[in-house]
Amino acid sequence: MEPKINHTDSINIGGKIKKLRREHGLTQERLAELVGVSFQAVSKWENSIALPDITLVPRLARIFDVSIDELFDYNKGETEDDIMSYVKKSLQLREDDPNAARAVLEEGLAKYPGNELMLNNLLYTVNYTADPDVTIRIASKLTDSASSGIRFDALRFLAYAYNAKGDEESAVAALEQVPEIYFTKLSELAFVTTGKRKHDAAEKQKWISFEVLLQMMQKLAECHEADRDTDKAIDEIKHAIALLPILDNDSFNIYADFFNRELERLDAK
Repeated sequence: MEPKINHTDSINIGGKIKKLRREHGLTQERLAELVGVSFQAVSKWENSIALPDITLVPRLARIFDVSIDELFDYNKGETEDDIMSYVKKSLQLREDDPNAARAVLEEGLAKYPGNELMLNNLLYTVNYTADPDVTIRIASKLTDSASSGIRFDALRFLAYAYNAKGDEESAVAALEQVPEIYFTKLSELAFVTTGKRKHDAAEKQKWISFEVLLQMMQKLAECHEADRDTDKAIDEIKHAIALLPILDNDSFNIYADFFNRELERLDAK
């Protein structure tokens, strides 16, 4: 079997086989004999009509005394750098222009179909409330990822998207696949390291924990409001507002604005 593939890839591989064959002083007929195929097959490879069957690749590499990566002109480092360039560019755009960030990642995915890192970042550019089905489609491709971070992130987005569709059971089912975590890497690093590493881990975890605390206080306020206990909801919001000046970080001003609007809304009830 001689599978047809992307034309650009075929040119690269065919050219590499021709170059190596000539460097080793082999005719197409002799290479075909060594590999165990017809010389017409070799001609097709070198003229970018077809590729060698995957089972023949190790034999070709041995004949030319090169690695399989070298045979295919594959440079893992360059590929990873190229992928990261798409990710970094999208990150620069994501907050101000998520549509532009999404376009960058989609361009990258056209070049590297199915790349999990780019798909994971793509989830952050899609509005799961407005387009839950798009989020579900992307996230579903990542739920079997070998990377636990990507897998758990995908399950989290699945839960958000199903919730946006009003499918609470599917949202819960997605989250049930995420293990309960009682500690984080950052918190443990703060315990077992010293000096700058200890400081950086503790500092970062402090702000993460603080933000989660504020978010959970808002969720409790929502629960109280749903139970028609407006006074408790107001108290929870007031406690959250009271915490904000304690750590004095301007990056949390968005929470101050949000909580004050919530307080005004609840007071008006």
